[in-house]
Amino acid sequence: MIFPFNAGEVFKIALQLEENGGRFYEKAAAGPFPAEIQELFWQLAREEMAHKAAFTHLLAQVSPAAAGSTVWDPDNELDQYLKLVADMHVFSQGQAELDRLMGGLASYPQAVKMAMSFEKDSIIFFLELMHVAGDDQESREQIGKLVDEERRHLRQLAGLLTGRGQ
Repeated sequence: MIFPFNAGEVFKIALQLEENGGRFYEKAAAGPFPAEIQELFWQLAREEMAHKAAFTHLLAQVSPAAAGSTVWDPDNELDQYLKLVADMHVFSQGQAELDRLMGGLASYPQAVKMAMSFEKDSIIFFLELMHVAGDDQESREQIGKLVDEERRHLRQLAGLLTGRGQ
């Protein structure tokens, strides 16, 4: 049975996703890519950390009612579960899958498109969690802010392609 997530829980997932994304892009930046692609990955790693700061700020604005636990959790297992949910995202794939993804990158536009794909996956993921929030209007609105931030990042990435004529 799926239990409803509230804004506080979704933001915890989002914070973990941004942390995972930052580590992913840092690893990618150290890969055997041309300097232009390595710099893109460093930039993306920095942006993931900026996202984490933005999400932390948004989480601080969530009311206690929309941040409290939605289930009885006497053993404090919810945070472990939320981390597990976040770790199922593409940024936390095994090394073989990461090597496969990275091995196919031959150009700057391909690297940007891969990052855009990750952002789209995050948007879809958070929209689904918004749906699971059910009738909790405040949680839905707060999760909507998170989705808006991810959309802004997606537009930034698209601008990288547009600025290069791709």
